Order: sequence, then structure tokens, then C-alpha cells
Amino acid sequence: MRNAELHSIHVHPVKAFRGRSPREAAVEPWGLAGDRRWVLIDDGGKVVTQRQQPHLALAAAELLPGGVRLSAPGLDPLTVPVPEPAGTVTLELFGTKVEGVLADDAAHAWCTAYVGAGTRLVHMDDPATRRPVDPDFALPGETVTFADGFPLLLTTVASLDALNSLVAEDGLAEEGPLPMNRFRPNVVVAGTAPWAEDHWRRLAIGEVEFRVAKMCGRCVVTTTDQDTAERGREPLRTLGRHRRIGGKLVFGQNLVPRSRGTIRVGDPVRVLE
Repeated sequence: MRNAELHSIHVHPVKAFRGRSPREAAVEPWGLAGDRRWVLIDDGGKVVTQRQQPHLALAAAELLPGGVRLSAPGLDPLTVPVPEPAGTVTLELFGTKVEGVLADDAAHAWCTAYVGAGTRLVHMDDPATRRPVDPDFALPGETVTFADGFPLLLTTVASLDALNSLVAEDGLAEEGPLPMNRFRPNVVVAGTAPWAEDHWRRLAIGEVEFRVAKMCGRCVVTTTDQDTAERGREPLRTLGRHRRIGGKLVFGQNLVPRSRGTIRVGDPVRVLE
């Protein structure tokens, strides 16, 4: 893996929305700066994602100084300021209670208009304290934003190529080749062997070191075309045949930063353990 390097970086300011692909990003203890600090909730306080609303794939979010800019088909763009932490609301994210701060009324109206049901936008004001990483896979003090479970998700170009070959061989070639955005990673690595990441325990991307927490079990979001919001059967069909590990359909690795710093496209990637 002498020539492994960081192929791309992806930041999703609002969970479930389309993100952006900067050339560099600051790494904080809870993930990439600005990644998944905002989330939608329904009237009952449960988080809303592409699992329930696949057309969230067509909405986009852009980080701005002091806020975020939302855009979506059929709606005028809206700039939402970071709310003052005057008080918090309790939301439910995959069965876990998390505190966050409600955005303003204009944001709620905009999100409700797009989703088609009562929907509110929530900001995580203090990612250092609000949500611990799953204790079964965490070290003391590790926290995460509104990401599914861990600060960063890593995938590799070689593994996607291998998966697409399996999709073609198994008879649903009309659904492939699948693009990497189906898996909504934070960092994509090039220059490895297929599935090499299965065996990593620690790695460095440029100046920043990461701990590999666990393989990433995949859900129905991966079957959602991120450009059309239409759903198919892949990659879950093929992952079920070839990548069922520990009862999960796996693709990619969940990472926890062990240091702060800045990562850049083209940075060398070194496996430390």
C-alpha cells in the first residue's frame, strides 16, 4: 500500500442532505468540521433521514460562517443561522436520546414544505458533550455528532470497483456501476487492494491519526440513487451474497480521530496497525 492516498473528502452539514467535497477539511475529535451538525426531526422528536424520506438526497446544504444554506427542488434557498443555545430539545436518534438546539421558525417552515409533514431543524451546539460513541466500540470520552454512529466513515476506491464487479456478475448489471455517493463516506482512499480496509486497526491520513472502531453495516440508504432519489435492490443484494460479516452487510470502516489536524486530497494514507 505504498501509494495509498486520500482520494476525496465529503462533508454533509445536514444529516441525510447532499454534501460537499472540499479539497481539505479540519478534523475534530467528533469528526470533520461541520459534518452532520444539523439534523431533521419529526413532530415526535425522531430523526428523519433518507431511510424514511429518500428525496432528502436531492436537498443540499452548504456551510456558511455562522450558519448553513439550504436548497432543494421547488423551494427558494434559505440561509439558517446557528441558533443561540438558550435551551435544548430532546431528539431520538436510532433509539438514543440526544440534546440539540432548535433552528428558527423559517427553517422549520422550509423543511416542512420539502418533507411534506411537520419537520424541524436541530443544531448540535456542543459535540464534545452531547452524544457519546457507542460504548461497545468506544474509548472513554469519545463523542460524535448526528452521524449514524461514529465520527468518520472511510471507504476505498478498490473495494467499490470490486463490489461493482460482483454486481455485474450476479445479474443486476442494469443497476451498476454504483457511484461512491451511495455510501455517503467522509473519506475515500485510493491505491489499496480491494477490501484491504477490513484488516486496518489504526491509520494516518496526512498528519492525522485515526482508530478503526468497526466495520460499517449498511442500510437501505445505499439503495437510493443520490441523483434521482429512486430506490433499487443494489448494493444490498450483492452485499448480502458476498459481504455478510457478523450478521451485517458491510462496506467501509468507521473511524474515530486520535488527533486533530487538517486532511487534504492527495495526502498519503499509512496503515499503522
